[in-house]
Amino acid sequence: MRVRLNIRWKILLIVLPLLVTTLLISGLAAVFSAETGITKVAIDFLGFKAEELKKNADNQWSLLLTSNLTGNDKYVEVTRAGIADFARSLIRSDSELIFAIDAEGKLAMNSRTIDWKPGELEALQAMRKAGRAGYNSFTLEGIERVGQLFEFVASAGPTETAPRKTAFQWYVVVSEARDTFFQGVREINTQNYFILGASLLFAFVLLFFFSSYLTRPVSKMVRTMEEIMVDNNLERRVEVEFPDEIGRMADTFNQMLAQLGMANKQIKNFAFQSVLAKRKEQKIRAIFQKYVPSDVIDAVLGHPESMLVGTDRAIAILFSDIRGFTTISETMEPDQLVKTLNRYFSVMVDIVIARGGTVDKYIGDAIMAFFGAPVRTENDALLSVITALEMTEGLKMFNSEQLAKGRVEFKIGIGINFGKVTVGNMGSEKKLNYTVIGDNVNLASRLEGLTKLYHQQLLFSDSVYQQVGRYVYCRMLDKVMVKGKTTGESIYTAQKSLTEAEKIGWATWHSGLEKYYARDFTGAKVLLQETLDRWLPGDHMAEQFVSRCDQMLATPPPPNWDGMTVMHEK
Repeated sequence: MRVRLNIRWKILLIVLPLLVTTLLISGLAAVFSAETGITKVAIDFLGFKAEELKKNADNQWSLLLTSNLTGNDKYVEVTRAGIADFARSLIRSDSELIFAIDAEGKLAMNSRTIDWKPGELEALQAMRKAGRAGYNSFTLEGIERVGQLFEFVASAGPTETAPRKTAFQWYVVVSEARDTFFQGVREINTQNYFILGASLLFAFVLLFFFSSYLTRPVSKMVRTMEEIMVDNNLERRVEVEFPDEIGRMADTFNQMLAQLGMANKQIKNFAFQSVLAKRKEQKIRAIFQKYVPSDVIDAVLGHPESMLVGTDRAIAILFSDIRGFTTISETMEPDQLVKTLNRYFSVMVDIVIARGGTVDKYIGDAIMAFFGAPVRTENDALLSVITALEMTEGLKMFNSEQLAKGRVEFKIGIGINFGKVTVGNMGSEKKLNYTVIGDNVNLASRLEGLTKLYHQQLLFSDSVYQQVGRYVYCRMLDKVMVKGKTTGESIYTAQKSLTEAEKIGWATWHSGLEKYYARDFTGAKVLLQETLDRWLPGDHMAEQFVSRCDQMLATPPPPNWDGMTVMHEK
């Protein structure tokens, strides 16, 4: 027997499955997308904290390694305390918890008091022995938690008398309560399910009361829903042809699609663009603004594919070092030394970044920076020299603070070279550094080492002089062949301004230097002695070259003499 259905049930049987299927697919897709996106953001944020804590621990321990202080228990304890303080600074809610277990399975560091339950510490130890790292879930204080786990090993480097040893070894856990961690996901899903349920209920009510109108608009509605099922395009709309019940149903259906489309767009845009993109960009800016200027960050973020690839280019490399830092460190308590060094770095690095430089790395108490990568300027060498001069001025301000606190003054040396190097991301898949390598980098380091010998705060090469000689007062000091090089190099220093006496003195000095290299040692001595007696009293370089003239007059150099000073040490 054939089952006879009225037109209402025919419409319900045809339209309702299509509508329900479309809404369920779209709604569940939105729910899944939001849950996946928000969960990934949350896990990335937790991983970011763990990465920042590990970087901080590595940097603090590297400072001890570089300063050869890993054998000093007091400095090691200060480093542990510093890592713990940094861990506590990462906490943003009462439910967050950061702690570490030492090699003996004891609690070594914690951001707050932990209410251990039986077996929980043992379970973490078992995870550690199994090599569990990265994102994991576990039970602590009787509740489920999620966290990022990693092993931190503080190893003292080997020496001639002692093998490599481990100062301390921590199993670090950066965690959050599972309920708090997934709270945002639950709230968004609840809202999505409510919208989906309300939409389904509303659609069913509309179809039940207006299904008696089996007309062309209904057929168009069916076709529209079928098209939506095919391409999931919620921008489609049903044409409202008549101002009756069917027309109102079509209009209501259009409104429902519009609201559902808006909700779907808001979820996707908010979850994937606003939250993920903005947070990632903020993280990148927060990290790199400590090392490079904001306009450099804008350029890198705007064209990341072209900024961080390896390439050969001419840039200016700057090395700065504190004189006698080991002696200074022996006169200060560890915490006082760390605070003083951090203050010094803050003053110097602010100057580098303000002039568009990129801080490459800290080498103990030394700073390495470069100008011209990843973004070039019209005169990177000039910016590096201006930066060096401003660093010497900043040192005066820093030393005033030191004297006011009854502490010893710092003395620095700065070396700059300009030339072609290889610049780009270098390292392994797990850790990359944006840095520079090449022979011109080594020359900049050698020049910084010569500042002490020549009694100058700043030395730079002839390639730098060719770029900056028209803009700042430059003084040629000597011709040298640094260790490891087979060719000589003229070296210079510079000042922002000169007194009238200094202008005459520098001019007289250069005239004397010209006669010296022309083998006119008698004429050179007259001019150099005049420089010393009249214009630059006590000038170290004038004293040295007067003495050299006496030696050359007493023992004339061979015919192939070129005036080059050969350095046998770095």
